[in-house]
Amino acid sequence: MSETLLQQVKKLSKKYADEFIGIRHHLHAHPELSYKEFETSKFIQQKLSELNIPFEVKATTGVIGLIKGKNPNKRVVALRGDMDALPITEENNVVYKSTNPGVMHACGHDVHTTCLLGAAKILNELKDEWEGTVKLIFQPGEEKNPGGASILIKEGVLENPAPESIYALHVHPTLEVGKLSFRGGMVMASADELYITVKGKGGHAAAPQNTADTILIASHLIVALQQIISRNNNAFNPSVLSITSVQGGHTTNVIPSEVKLMGTFRAMNEEWRFKAHKLITKMATELVHSMGGEIDLTIDVGYPFVLNDEALSAAARKKGEQYLGADNVEETELRMGAEDFAYYSHKIPGCFFRLGAGNKAKGISSGVHTPTFNIDESAIEIGMGMMAFLAMEGNNG
Repeated sequence: MSETLLQQVKKLSKKYADEFIGIRHHLHAHPELSYKEFETSKFIQQKLSELNIPFEVKATTGVIGLIKGKNPNKRVVALRGDMDALPITEENNVVYKSTNPGVMHACGHDVHTTCLLGAAKILNELKDEWEGTVKLIFQPGEEKNPGGASILIKEGVLENPAPESIYALHVHPTLEVGKLSFRGGMVMASADELYITVKGKGGHAAAPQNTADTILIASHLIVALQQIISRNNNAFNPSVLSITSVQGGHTTNVIPSEVKLMGTFRAMNEEWRFKAHKLITKMATELVHSMGGEIDLTIDVGYPFVLNDEALSAAARKKGEQYLGADNVEETELRMGAEDFAYYSHKIPGCFFRLGAGNKAKGISSGVHTPTFNIDESAIEIGMGMMAFLAMEGNNG
């Protein structure tokens, strides 16, 4: 009896696991910041060339590959892996520790790229067993506005050929290795950056009547902005506004002429999101003016919220259960973090799912964006195989 497609994918994932753990080590040791992934891009191009997979370069460092199975015009599916690292100094004591000072793959994008390369090898080897075309999207700049996804879309990544759906995975350190999680609908939040400068006449702290006290004004503003969420938003609509930086003054007896605030606004509803922008602008401007100050306010509009297609995610979850067993597939929790996969998900049906990468027994539990983040590397075998299996449509799966 011939092997099913699922069995073949699992066999190849196991066969190539060590090779791709080695690839992950190389990528982890050579991280590059957003939009500067030049060597990473060259490495990916080299690997695709070795597999005879045609590709093109977009958005300077993005690499877009194409694998055609049987009946290539029947369907087109996209798989996306992000490539960029973070400005963090690594504290892990591992042989593949970052060799680029102050830069680290602290969000697992080295794993995502590795899994996509592994899926490409499997898909290419089995291309006579599945139908359709798979577009491979190795994407730059996920960590930094405007988001590499938005740039690739402008450069036509969702055209010629046009994918009917798109998948991406993300390592999840709080999900134990050997597990996957899926969720339909809202998954992650939009993310907008707030930059506010409160200006006023500075002066001697002992004579505040002769000043417009920017410290006091900024303090009132920080408190008042919380009303945007607590008194204007539906309590069942997830949203967060956080002021994360206050910069002003340099000594005890001088009221400064300027205080700078920075923060973030998150939402999972586009209508509420842009209504809130207007409310933030109105409240901040009127409050500062009423207290005798002036204001400069910029809302840097970032990624929209991640919207997983319900039907696609339900089907993907069933495939995950086939791949790992129902006991190893969970429901992804709502998170107020952001992801530029959102841009794709508002254009075509998308499924953004989680790959378990933690191992508490081995002490692998540090969160993403921390200097000690790492994964249980047995997750790579699962990730590359699952991505390949999701992309396939065959008669014997």
